[in-house]
Amino acid sequence: MQRQWVISNPKVMMGKPVIVGTRITVELILEKLAAGETIEQVLEAHPQLTREAILAALAFAKEALRADVVYPLAEAPA
Repeated sequence: MQRQWVISNPKVMMGKPVIVGTRITVELILEKLAAGETIEQVLEAHPQLTREAILAALAFAKEALRADVVYPLAEAPA
């Protein structure tokens, strides 16, 4: 059975998806990776995380964005 890594609880971080057993949000992990940090740097900064948990956060984000929702981008000013 695969471990559930990401949970959402209204009593933890206002219900944002977090890594189970922590207060580390999927959002924070994505921000750090998008800013250019490596997985190793994220793990060093947050020793309670594992590589598997970070990959689960990425998979969670992928599935969340897969929903049939259109995200319009603001047009750049002319």
